Order: sequence, then structure tokens, then C-alpha cells
Amino acid sequence: MQDPVVPATRPASGILAGPYLWVTVGTCALVFLAAFESLAVTTIMPLVSRELDGAALYALAFAGPLATGVIGMVAAGNWSDWRGPTAPLYTSVALFVLGLLIAGTAVSMPALVAGRLVQGLGGGALTVSLYVLVARIYPGALHPKIFAAFSAAWVIPSLVGPFAAGIVAQVFSWHWVFLGVVGLVIPALLMIAPVLKRLDSKPAAQPSTPWAVGRLAWAALAAAAVLGLNLSAGVRVPGIPAVAGALAVAAVGVALLAVRPLVPRGTLTARRGLPSVILTRGLASAGFFGAEVYLPYLLIEQYAFPPTFAGLTLTAGALSWAGASAVQGRLGARLPHRRAVGIGALMVLGAVVLALATAALNWPAAIAIAGWISAGGGMGLLYPRLSVMTLALSTKENEGFNSSAMSIADSLGGALALAITGIVFAAFTTTAGSFAGVFGLAAVLAAAAAAVAPRVTAAKTP
Repeated sequence: MQDPVVPATRPASGILAGPYLWVTVGTCALVFLAAFESLAVTTIMPLVSRELDGAALYALAFAGPLATGVIGMVAAGNWSDWRGPTAPLYTSVALFVLGLLIAGTAVSMPALVAGRLVQGLGGGALTVSLYVLVARIYPGALHPKIFAAFSAAWVIPSLVGPFAAGIVAQVFSWHWVFLGVVGLVIPALLMIAPVLKRLDSKPAAQPSTPWAVGRLAWAALAAAAVLGLNLSAGVRVPGIPAVAGALAVAAVGVALLAVRPLVPRGTLTARRGLPSVILTRGLASAGFFGAEVYLPYLLIEQYAFPPTFAGLTLTAGALSWAGASAVQGRLGARLPHRRAVGIGALMVLGAVVLALATAALNWPAAIAIAGWISAGGGMGLLYPRLSVMTLALSTKENEGFNSSAMSIADSLGGALALAITGIVFAAFTTTAGSFAGVFGLAAVLAAAAAAVAPRVTAAKTP
């Protein structure tokens, strides 16, 4: 499977060793900038909405990129399997930059949302293209380390992104939160351009994976279902109080139907091996992010925390995530994949249960905060290992498909969980009940991830 483009005269000592240095810095920079932009937009969107009179499109500004990202993931995966990751990577960066330019120069909310849709399309494709690039360049022994670096590059912006975005918006303008990133994306791409050129210079093989137009159609349907689910909570029909719930159920059904051709066969039934790797990733994302967005809200509403201190809980979880990612990367094969994933899933489950108990029983806030530090550590253990396993269980012909399946599980898992928890939160008449309902649902999803986690490796043969 491995066909490294970057040769080494001796076994590679790490991802920052001579032949890998610039490609590591460049790819991590791209991951960092994508994560920074995601977090920065969350900070400035209230200001943008007020200035552009765009309250009606506020939710779509977040849901739209998530939905179009699914289409980008499928397209990049198919394209990478067909011709390699070079063209998809250049195209994804171009779309990401185009979206930033459209949003950064927008003078109306519809124009800004249009930019966000293009940005999401490029961002989804970028993630998959980078995973395939890792498979083609780095030897398998370095995969835990590079994915640990990706995790850190995704987490670190949570420490500086919101604050930096607020400063830029206050001192200059919110437009520069989008436009300023453009000037950083180009140098990051140039760092990996030499490796991409060497990939293209290799003798071209006959394409073994044709374009799957049907998958793109299913991806578009899944994206539409995600958007419909996010928007269904705001639907109200006089005399028919359950219409929002009915629309939500229909949207979930359509999303699950559409995702089946986009993931390995047996994913939704937790078949052992790669299907369970993908499913565990999606369930863990759903449980973690479904709870995370409500934890600061709980601390502010029930415990009168200032927003700054409530947000520090997420910062602590992010630091724990980055630390655990680094630890698992150093342990390598000494910590088996199955054990790392299992321990990580149980840590996330335990943290969500503590948040549930804190909300329902009015326990001290410190219990939920401590639990969330453990949740970050759990994600830091399981996320990189699931990425490593996905590539290890792939061939050169399906690296793109499997990488896109993993990213789709991330995206759809989190999106579906956030949309459903929003409906659950609104269904209760008391604040305590709303939080308990949200964390209860997240606990069910995290428990499902912990149950599927032992199936990520194939059954032992006699």
C-alpha cells in the first residue's frame, strides 16, 4: 500500500526529519487555518449578523458550510482515488480561498452565506485530500505522529482563535477575519508544492477508480437533509405542534439513507473492521460535540459563570485533547489501536454522564468541568488512532473513499447530533430539564460509540 514519494536514506526519525519537514509544516498549517477560521467565525457572527441585518440567515451561515462540506469530501475522495491527491488539494484550497474572499467582501448576509457555502465545499475537500496525501508520503510508522500533529493543529486555535478574531474585528473590521486568512493559506500551500510536484512527476497509471456520479448525488441529498434538519427546529405550523419533530425524523431518515453509499458497506450495522472504525468516529463526534456546545450554556445559566470563564472549560478540554494526542503518538504500537479507541470512548462517555448528573442533580460545576477535561483526553486518544486505522485498512485504490467516509462520519455525526439536541432542548419546559435532555441524548450516543469501539479490529481467527 505504501509508496512514499519522499525517500529517506535511513529510517525516518519523525515527521520533522529532513525529507518530511516542510510538508509537515505546510499540511499542519492548512489544518490550523481551517480550524482557526471555523472558530473565528463563531466569535464574529453576531456582529456580522447585526451589521448586515441577517438574523434570519444566522443558522444557515453555520449549517451551510457543514452541508456543502459533505459534497466536497465525496468529490475529493473520488478524485484522489482516480488521479491522486494533487489536483483535489489545489482545487480545495482554491475553493476555500474563494469562499473567504466572497465572505470577506460581502455587503449583505446572502452574499456572506454564499461565501460560506463555497468555503465549506473547499474545506471538506481539503480534509480528505490531506489524508490521502499523508497515505502517499509518510510511512505507516509515522502515521500516529502526523495525525497527532493534525489534532494539535485543530485544537490549538481554540485557545487563540476567538480572542484573536475579536481583536481583529474590533480594531479593524470583521471583514479581515476572512481576508486575513487568505494571505496565510497561500504560503502554507507553497510549502508542500514541491512534494505535490514530485507526486505528479511519477509515471501515470491507468485510473482504476472511475468517477462515481451516483455518490455525488447521494452526498448532495445528505447535505440537503442536514440543512433540513438544522432548519426544521424553526418550523412552526399553527394547529400542528408536532410538525417540527416530524420534519426532523424525516430528515434523519433521509440522511441515513443517503450516507449508506458514502461509507464502507456494513458501517451502519457495525460490521467488524473498517466499518466499525468509521461508525465509532461518527458516534464519538456526535456524543462529544452534542454535549460540548451546551456545557458553557449550562455553566452560565445554572451556575452564573461569566461567559469568559465558561469558555475556559472548553479551552481546558482542548488542551487535554492536544496532550492526549501527543501521548498516543509517542506511545505508538506500545498502545494497541483497539485499546486506545476503547479507553478514549469510555472517557468521553464518563464525561458526558458527569455533565448529565451535574445538570439533573445540581451537583457542583467543578464535577462537569473536570469531566470535560477527561472528555478532551478521550478524543485525543481515539481520534488519531481511528485516522491511522482508516489508512491502514485501505488500499491505494480506496484511500480517498475511506478518508472521505471518515470525514463524512465526523461531519454528519456532529451535525445530526447538534440539530437533534437543539430540538430536545426546546422540547422541555424547564431549564434543568432541557440540559438534562441534551446531555442524556449525548450520553446515549457516547455509549453507542463505546459499545462499537471493541469492533474496530477484525475478529480473531482460530
